[in-house]
Amino acid sequence: MSDIATLPGLHEDEVAVREAEWPLRHITLAGLSWPADASSQATSPPIIMLHGWLDNSLTFSRIAPELTKLSSLYAVDMAGHGHSGHRPPGQGYLLMDYVADITELIEEYFHDGKVDIVGHSLGGIVGALYAAAFPERVRRLVMIDSLGALSRPVSETVPQLRKSIKKRIAGSGRSAVYPDIVTAAKVREGGLSPLSHDAALSLMPRNLKPEGGGYSWCTDSRLRHPSQLMMTEEQVVASLKAIQAPTLFVRATEGLFANRKGMDKRADAMPCLQTVDVPGGHHCHLDGDTRPVADAVINFLVNE
Repeated sequence: MSDIATLPGLHEDEVAVREAEWPLRHITLAGLSWPADASSQATSPPIIMLHGWLDNSLTFSRIAPELTKLSSLYAVDMAGHGHSGHRPPGQGYLLMDYVADITELIEEYFHDGKVDIVGHSLGGIVGALYAAAFPERVRRLVMIDSLGALSRPVSETVPQLRKSIKKRIAGSGRSAVYPDIVTAAKVREGGLSPLSHDAALSLMPRNLKPEGGGYSWCTDSRLRHPSQLMMTEEQVVASLKAIQAPTLFVRATEGLFANRKGMDKRADAMPCLQTVDVPGGHHCHLDGDTRPVADAVINFLVNE
């Protein structure tokens, strides 16, 4: 880990973080770490934080300072995101490969005892699958606006495969170059899960790289390619049922699950699930008033 650095937009005396790097066998993952507050009685296990699709570890920059009251935090840039490595040519970004990466990271660098996992969106999906496959390693799991993997009916298996392969052959095309960081942030504001300008701007230091007198995305363009194979709903429910750790589902009142039907079966499958509703959209932990999210996570992680 590098020397302590201050996150963009924060005063130097507020929050100090370290750049982190975790070499694995086939890829090197990067991220950020927040040391436990020196004045706290941090007795909890380390907290692994996993971001959402096309985001990076800076997505936790608003709530991480509060969580240092409990333990040290390690926010990971997942493969293809942020400052982490990209998959080799000819490979894509399969959901289960993310789970394998996190498994190796925890086994190699956090092998003493259990960990707590806090995941947002895709990070919540990866954290849930890891907790299902390795229940002995997870003390508590938090899923922020996330409740299991996206699913597709069996009937869509072949059309999904066809679409994925055609996109892989066609490729991604040339990445856009933006004249400045603010312009790139405006593009991010209007994504599938819209963000305020300030929230989008906060992600840019780990989403951009200098190119041609401007900036282009450092996230791998293959992240946008369709998945070759997706889980069925039966598989998703079975994976959630296998989670043994007490789990918190932080549901945003204006998020992806606010009005989504058919989620009761998923929630009912989890033997130790608590649900807390918080104000805000899909990025309720980063955008707007993030205090309710931080409070909910802290209260859940400290209660036995």
